[in-house]
Amino acid sequence: MIPIRDKNRSQSTPFINYLLIGACLIVFLYELSLRENQEAFFRQFAVLPRAVTLGVGGQVPILPAFLPLVTSMFLHGGWLHLLGNMVYLYIFGDNIEDRLGHGRYFCFYLLCGVGSAAAQVWSNPDSVIPILGASGAIAGVLGAYLLLFPRARILTIIPLVILFPIIEVPAFVFLGFWFILQVIQAYLSGGLEEAGGGVAWWAHAGGFIAGAALLPVFLLGRRRSS
Repeated sequence: MIPIRDKNRSQSTPFINYLLIGACLIVFLYELSLRENQEAFFRQFAVLPRAVTLGVGGQVPILPAFLPLVTSMFLHGGWLHLLGNMVYLYIFGDNIEDRLGHGRYFCFYLLCGVGSAAAQVWSNPDSVIPILGASGAIAGVLGAYLLLFPRARILTIIPLVILFPIIEVPAFVFLGFWFILQVIQAYLSGGLEEAGGGVAWWAHAGGFIAGAALLPVFLLGRRRSS
């Protein structure tokens, strides 16, 4: 299922959501300018599970081991990777920012990204394949959206081989299906990427759970706008 938009209008301008989308785009354009140096850039700023594992054990310096837990969520491996993530962030992020407030949303997003990376590291702590992308943090946004707006309507494309019908789907159906798919794929992958890389399924599932778990904390003291 491919989301087009939701029918859940935000009551405020999602400045932080726009900032996050813009930051990902700017960083991606910088990646393209690196050409043959791009792999070294990923090695420095994407999450390397082995480095995080060694950092937890105090065997490598803290900053290079843990800083990528934040920087990795602004990196992307290609145009499709970037655009796919930004579509989800654009559709679902504005309502979460509206509900949490700008500052809280920014902190929430970053913590979801860290939580998603931690889940992927847990699944394969000795991997030396870089983990990058905003999808884990965005998965946290999806987890929050499911709890806050379960009955919101999502205009969705359903790919059926040669037919692509567009229907409205309740958020709990769309996001519930999305989460179950991530968990199934994570278990099928065994937490191990192929030699050439792959999708960090545990990061998606972990980010979704992190978002659902963190939401009540970030809602403390927030009043629902009328």
